Amino acid sequence: MKRIVVLAICIALAYVVLSGALFAAMHKQPEQFARVMSHVPWPAFVVLPFKPLWFQARAGHLAVGAAAPDFSLESTDHHSHFQLSSLRGQKPVVLVFGSYT
Repeated sequence: MKRIVVLAICIALAYVVLSGALFAAMHKQPEQFARVMSHVPWPAFVVLPFKPLWFQARAGHLAVGAAAPDFSLESTDHHSHFQLSSLRGQKPVVLVFGSYT
């Protein structure tokens, strides 16, 4: 019985440590996170709580109604740049992030 308890504690500790390491990796830049994820075996995707950790790690700090962070984008003709802050206070701006493919 004592061996079963020790084994259960070791498994629980490994689960907590691996989940913590995954959570720490989720806070890294996308390239670094991808490098870590390329070494994760597929059974880990079933066992570890990826979705809740991801939502917590990538929740962000903006509230509804807060100003969007400033950023700069290259124009579609690649000849100029667009800065979001250049439109602040002039007209409404809608930001849509996603894929249309």
